[in-house]
Amino acid sequence: MPEFFRSFISPIAPQLQYALLAVFALLIIASVTVKMLGLRYPSKDWRELKARINTWWWIVLVFSLTLLGHKYLALSVFALVSFLAFKEYLTLSATREADHIVLFWAYLAIPLQYFWIGISWYGMFVLFIPVYMLLLLPMRMVLIGETKGFLKSASSLHWGLMICVFSLSHLAALLDLPGKAGEGAKLLFFLVALTQANDVAQYLWGKSIGRRKASPTVSPNKTLGGLLGGIATTTLLAWLIAPYLTPLSPLHALCAGLLIGTMGFIGDIVISAVKRDLGVKDSGTLLPGHGGILDRLDSLTYTAPLFFHFIRYLYF
Repeated sequence: MPEFFRSFISPIAPQLQYALLAVFALLIIASVTVKMLGLRYPSKDWRELKARINTWWWIVLVFSLTLLGHKYLALSVFALVSFLAFKEYLTLSATREADHIVLFWAYLAIPLQYFWIGISWYGMFVLFIPVYMLLLLPMRMVLIGETKGFLKSASSLHWGLMICVFSLSHLAALLDLPGKAGEGAKLLFFLVALTQANDVAQYLWGKSIGRRKASPTVSPNKTLGGLLGGIATTTLLAWLIAPYLTPLSPLHALCAGLLIGTMGFIGDIVISAVKRDLGVKDSGTLLPGHGGILDRLDSLTYTAPLFFHFIRYLYF
């Protein structure tokens, strides 16, 4: 391989290679299955399912860049994801005409947040948006002189930064944890794979044994059976795959699975509550078959920061 391309690729652990191959194998199986279903039942409309699987191909390919690529390539990808998520959030939320100039400072927080990760400045990484942007944005808004709707606008803008940038930046921060080369990439795969598996497991358990609504006013399709079944499945998966991808002990792996299963559900319904408040079904149309980027990342807005600090406190 030419040295130019080699500089963009990081060493990858064999366990992670096998994990990625398993994901691509599942996508191939899913694509073939949908193709066969279309031939077997041509009268049914399979377009949405095809769109979902095609989108998953793109998601997995982009995610693979963050695992296989150089640290700075991964940071760039995650910064772009945060930018798109924050832009989508601002499109949904009502911003005041007077605050348009403030949005420049809010967007500027995105490259700065990932810059702190890039130079391994942990203290600034965990304080920049929760503290400094919390103080800076209202200060800039005050200078404009418009007081009507001030509190709602300031709180909405900062909350969007917290969810779309601060929370999601913890995915990239996993790659910056000290340790052996490739350790962070395995932890990142572990977190994302379990979070997405938790979403699928909760859906399947909900369809099969779900009766009582877990949150009827926020997300009527979520059931208590789906929640408990998803948490149990995610906890078991964490215990099974943790020895290959993480330094977690069996007990800590069970705790991590419980954390991801529970907080993934919370992240899902929190974003659902936001969409209900704004009167929309999906956060956007960026991902065909899925909706918007926040529809796909809702669970990770909670699991990413919590898992990061869980693993960092125990092992780093």
